[in-house]
Amino acid sequence: MTFLRERRDGDRPAQHPDAARSLPRDVTRVRSLFISDVHLGTRGCQADRLIDFLRHHDAETLYLVGDIVDGWCLRSSWYWPTAHNAVVQELVDLARRGKRVVYVAGNHDEFVRDYVGSAFGGLEVVEYAIHRGIDGRDYLVVHGDHFDLVVRHARWLALLGDAGYRTALASNVWLNKIRSRFGLAYWSFSSWAKLRVKNAVSHIGHFEEVLSSEAARHQAQGVICGHIHHAAMHDDFGVRYINTGDWVESCTGVVEHHDGRFEIIRWTALPHPMPGDASVVPFAKAVA
Repeated sequence: MTFLRERRDGDRPAQHPDAARSLPRDVTRVRSLFISDVHLGTRGCQADRLIDFLRHHDAETLYLVGDIVDGWCLRSSWYWPTAHNAVVQELVDLARRGKRVVYVAGNHDEFVRDYVGSAFGGLEVVEYAIHRGIDGRDYLVVHGDHFDLVVRHARWLALLGDAGYRTALASNVWLNKIRSRFGLAYWSFSSWAKLRVKNAVSHIGHFEEVLSSEAARHQAQGVICGHIHHAAMHDDFGVRYINTGDWVESCTGVVEHHDGRFEIIRWTALPHPMPGDASVVPFAKAVA
């Protein structure tokens, strides 16, 4: 199994000549950026919001924490609009500009695991990584599907559940078209419904506990993961647990600031949220 340990600044790739590409005037410069569960290739993917988010956060290192491309869905029916291609181009441009991009494979993009250990320009493909935070903690960065019993031992059930989940996500599309006509921000019906199902809430709690234990097994003081589409940050199980959320329901990413703070950012409105907007979720409000 190939993994990655945080590289020191002196090992960073040389800056690409195109690095001078202009950034938005109100860009936020951060040390690290973590996103997962984009699910490119599905109708639920919020590609435009993700591009807007990436262009307003200038990170030294970008971690792609699995399920960036949805191979499961693409195998059953091809869906790849221009916006999804634009996301890929944005990621390629970041690597070309000398940014470090680390791709941690997930279950929906499990085909990426065939390339674990490879590096393509500024993009590194790994099974998991150890990220050394400015706060002094080592963080295990992993998608999390290996610790989901349904995915590991009942793939047919996972595929069936995925089909039902995509149906629920379809409701988000038409519902938010209506909301946008009234000037309302993006809201996920499927996410709201999921958190009101007792079994789903119990599954989330168990997942968090298992991932926290896995971080401790790696002698890490924290874990950064995705997979369950539920952004959260807390210390309930003895280590710092951080889930990046997703870009089909919550539209959330995690940033590590240069002062060591980790923060969940919710990016649900277009154009982008202004500073101080409620879409910025600080640590205290991000506890599940």
